[in-house]
Amino acid sequence: MNVWIAIAATAVGCYLVKLLGLLVPAGALERPLVKRLAALLPVALLAALTAQQTFSTGHQVLLDARAAGLAAAAVALVLRAPFLVIVGAAVLVTAGVRALGG
Repeated sequence: MNVWIAIAATAVGCYLVKLLGLLVPAGALERPLVKRLAALLPVALLAALTAQQTFSTGHQVLLDARAAGLAAAAVALVLRAPFLVIVGAAVLVTAGVRALGG
């Protein structure tokens, strides 16, 4: 029963957040600062999620094969490789480091 209460509370919360977004006046959304924050916020959240998933296990900071894969993806990105090449480089380097015992 507690699970259904949590699901209902989450659904209501999501609906209220959506409603609050619709109630914001259009003039407030046209401000340059708001536009800039709206453009940069998803990038910052994705970077934080990537860092958390790459460098931590539970409550410990860990440097393992995932970090090598992320570094390979960063190098491929700097070299302006296509997206699939970036993902492939990350996968291959991560698998290689894990195969070597890292």
